[in-house]
Amino acid sequence: MGILTILEFPDERLRKKAAAVKTVDDAIRKLVDEMLETMYVSKGVGLAATQVNVHQRVIVIDVSEDKSAPLCLINPEIIAKDGVEESEEGCLSVPGFFEKVKRAEHVKVRALDRNGKSFEFDARDLLAVCVQHEMDHLDGKLFVDYLSPLKRQRIKKKLEKAHKMEQH
Repeated sequence: MGILTILEFPDERLRKKAAAVKTVDDAIRKLVDEMLETMYVSKGVGLAATQVNVHQRVIVIDVSEDKSAPLCLINPEIIAKDGVEESEEGCLSVPGFFEKVKRAEHVKVRALDRNGKSFEFDARDLLAVCVQHEMDHLDGKLFVDYLSPLKRQRIKKKLEKAHKMEQH
């Protein structure tokens, strides 16, 4: 297993729309395992394949306190949602920034598990936010897209400056 490199905003590869997974095979399971390991090492609660420059519809999530409830969603889709909730979000691809974002309070999700078996579940609270946040990544959307253009530009400039300093 290996730790994958997480792309950081404003990297254009984060804007690429992910393709549906055709078959859940060993390569996909290996990707899921590496994404989970990368997410845990990075202290995240969710990671989309897009963030590690793999443009397939794969998400891993674990919102448990002790990191004992890994969730793998392949080709996820939201089949119902209701309510509105505003909560503070951060992102492994936008390190160091946390902003308030409005999302559905409750979502019903259908996806394939790591064995290619279809399942459905209801998500509320942090899990609902996380699912929506990660699914946005699969469509090339970042949480900063919900912010004002001014805030988004400020974050972009700070991260570009940080990236330049890392290269020197």
